[in-house]
Amino acid sequence: MNAPTAGLTPTADVAATSDTAPGSDRTLTSALAEELRAAVGAAHLLTDPSVIASFESDWTGRFRGRARCVVRPADTTEVAAVMAAAARAKASICVQGGNTGLVGGSVPVDGAILLSTARLTALEPVEVISGQVTVGAGVTLAALQRHVRAVGYDFGVDFAARDSATVGGLVATNAGGERVLRYGTTRAQVLGIEAVLADGSIISRLTGLPKDNTGYHEMSLLTGSEGTLGIITRLRLRLVPRLTERAVALVAVDDITAALSVVRKARNRLPSLEAAELFFADGLALVREKTGLSAPFAETYPAYLVLECAGRTDPTEDLLEALADSDAVRDATVATDARGRHTLWAYREAHTESINAAGVPVKLDVAVPLTALAEMVASLPATIAAACQTARPILFGHINEGNLHVNVLDATSDAEAVTDAVLRLVASHGGSISAEHGVGRAKRAWLGLSRSPQEIAMMRAVKRGLDPDGLLNPGVLLDPA
Repeated sequence: MNAPTAGLTPTADVAATSDTAPGSDRTLTSALAEELRAAVGAAHLLTDPSVIASFESDWTGRFRGRARCVVRPADTTEVAAVMAAAARAKASICVQGGNTGLVGGSVPVDGAILLSTARLTALEPVEVISGQVTVGAGVTLAALQRHVRAVGYDFGVDFAARDSATVGGLVATNAGGERVLRYGTTRAQVLGIEAVLADGSIISRLTGLPKDNTGYHEMSLLTGSEGTLGIITRLRLRLVPRLTERAVALVAVDDITAALSVVRKARNRLPSLEAAELFFADGLALVREKTGLSAPFAETYPAYLVLECAGRTDPTEDLLEALADSDAVRDATVATDARGRHTLWAYREAHTESINAAGVPVKLDVAVPLTALAEMVASLPATIAAACQTARPILFGHINEGNLHVNVLDATSDAEAVTDAVLRLVASHGGSISAEHGVGRAKRAWLGLSRSPQEIAMMRAVKRGLDPDGLLNPGVLLDPA
């Protein structure tokens, strides 16, 4: 199989083909322009190619599309007006939040209207008694965190791209991040949703009832749908207590088996355990090269873990005791002050920017059962080398969920072959081709490795029912009709 990276134009010698989408003519008719201008205001209909260009490529630099215009609505009513105008013109719409996606789902298919959620930034007061808040889809994760922490709450999802990733994007891809071990994925945080459907109609269910068994659960359906079923505009979110007493450990181990042993014991002994992150010696070397961070230990070890505990009382002693009782720990350092914790986290969180600084990577987000993780990781170097001899893989991930981020440098000319080889290896171990970044356009040709024909047929039926003309994010997740 040599499946195409469909629907995207390469920016770095990545093979690609263009999707044929509804309304794929790149010209903006005067009638449609007038309707869009009336919907969002003249200042928020962007047609200048030099301005639009900044919306047309993803942040990795690997994927690019061409939009006929960019619209920036301010609220749900304006989004509905834009969608209704597009539906009348049979023009496709692609949705973009913080544009931090890694699978080409946030860049426009050729000729689409690009709808930016950048102005959907309402932050309603935290409902303290229920521990909930309603926010706009364009609110960044960092802004949400600041808003709720001011009143003693926190949000159960966090990751390094917090300053640019938007809440709508988190929900659309069912993002995971670093706290899944304790709080679950984004889907577990969503209690209500407001969205605009393909005909411009609005569905709004923002009461936040923890128990409501009246039929289909549209929140779960739209979460993880990658913008293919509706445009998410507002969200009712579950909050968690803000835990200010924290301890972070950087732990050196010999291999995956040892890392899993450390995490299992920590998970069983530490109710306060919030995160367990994995990276390797080559990734640490790259991070140190690009950031100037000093070596964390006197020796270099094959693999490393970042463990974080959080509670109402200081968890440091419990964390130290758990590490001391593990024979798999080769070395460890623990930080409790904010600066020290930030430094230890930097060894892991700086991986993404360091990899991008080294070149345009082929990025694959996968998951396998924990029982298969060691064998899969051991097989990866040879599997990738067989597809591209010049490839340089850098791995890191969320070990408790078996979620590995496979970043392959010096391989863009063989991106399809590398992707095919890695995803087939993952599937052979009973894994998923996408753990948290979504399928997008980049991986849709491999969807059948993780989903049965019957499941894909069900997805298509839902898509046809809600978007019969295929206007929403065409080519994302499913082949365009």
